[in-house]
Amino acid sequence: MKNRELDVNRSGYWRLVRENSDFRYLWFGQIVSLLGDWFNLIASATLVGYLTDSGLAVGALFIIRMLSPFLTSPVAGVVADRYDRRKVLIAADVARAVVVLGFLLVREAGDIWLLYMLTAIQLGISGFFFPARNAILPNIVGPTELGAANALSSATWSIMLAFGTALGGLVAGGMGVRVAFVVDAASFGFSAVLIAGIRFRPAQDHIDHAGPRAVFRQYAEGLSYLKRHLDVLAIVLNKAALTLTTSGAFQVILVALADRLFVIGKGGGIGLGLMFGTVGVGTGLGPIIARRFTGDRDRALRIAIAAGFFILALGVAIAASLANFETFLCGILLRGAGGGIVWVFSTQLLMHQVPNHFQGRVFATEFALFTLMGAVSAAASGWAIDVPLLGISRTLWVIAGLCLVPFVLWGGYVLRAKKRSDAGNTKSLT
Repeated sequence: MKNRELDVNRSGYWRLVRENSDFRYLWFGQIVSLLGDWFNLIASATLVGYLTDSGLAVGALFIIRMLSPFLTSPVAGVVADRYDRRKVLIAADVARAVVVLGFLLVREAGDIWLLYMLTAIQLGISGFFFPARNAILPNIVGPTELGAANALSSATWSIMLAFGTALGGLVAGGMGVRVAFVVDAASFGFSAVLIAGIRFRPAQDHIDHAGPRAVFRQYAEGLSYLKRHLDVLAIVLNKAALTLTTSGAFQVILVALADRLFVIGKGGGIGLGLMFGTVGVGTGLGPIIARRFTGDRDRALRIAIAAGFFILALGVAIAASLANFETFLCGILLRGAGGGIVWVFSTQLLMHQVPNHFQGRVFATEFALFTLMGAVSAAASGWAIDVPLLGISRTLWVIAGLCLVPFVLWGGYVLRAKKRSDAGNTKSLT
């Protein structure tokens, strides 16, 4: 691979996109693919809510979306570490393009099982895509570019969440969900074409064409790495805490609100798009603003993660009042900002600390825990909002309180680590 390291002061977002063609292709592919992803999410959730009018049915959709990548992650992590990551990304995009076209067959309540099955297959394939994408990033950018590349990729996810869900809501609410499914399928195909333009090729001796029997043994090696490096494990758990306390539940709650309270557009599709879009704006702005203060400094990133959990709790508390649509949007904007900080900075810390030959398995494990906890959270919230004693508002207040748990745990961990570091420095001076 060509040496792409830039002087720290000269490295920036625009320079990275302009001068690093491999990253540019990966980034453009991400933009196109994410647009389709959010179209699909809005269309699927709107369709389930419209056909069933059930919080549990919507919760089941998000459980499947979360649980499917969890089941494929052990194999996906090994694949990302042992095979050409570029080819893995292309194959995943092509396969998802074919699967998504099947959503066009869902037309009535009796077809919901088909939507669930196709969602499981699509998200199971995504379980291969995301670890490979995170793991290939350090291969195609230099060390001084990594912080900017990670921030830009994460901001793009957030921007496309905002734009894609808003546009997807308009399309689903105005033109129907089938148009959104077609756009999603096309986006995967276009993404595969763009990723094919990446010139980076792994050294042949780094590719291990291991047989099926070796897959779980190699994944176990990744788990053993986490057991030996508890600091890395602690970072990995941040996203699981994020989705357990907030993200998984919020997706179900937003669909319920769009169907029951903030009903805008056919089946609430436009309202749902606006709510998801607002979260996307928050997740994009939060890390970018925070990074102006933290830079790429390890300790500053860790402190910011604790702050992110607190901002998350504050935003959910504001939203819990359900006073009006505008107040709710302000609350979920803050909720998105806090969650974005936790997500982006946890990813960056892992990219800094995990060796390349373990990154696929570590990111796959992180994604597996994230999706498993998301499934638990979605199931619990789907049940809670249908219970008269709880409902949506009280469920949101419970979530706000739960968000303080990882704030206290991670904040305490960071403080203890600083004390150990200070004690070590004092001892070395004496």
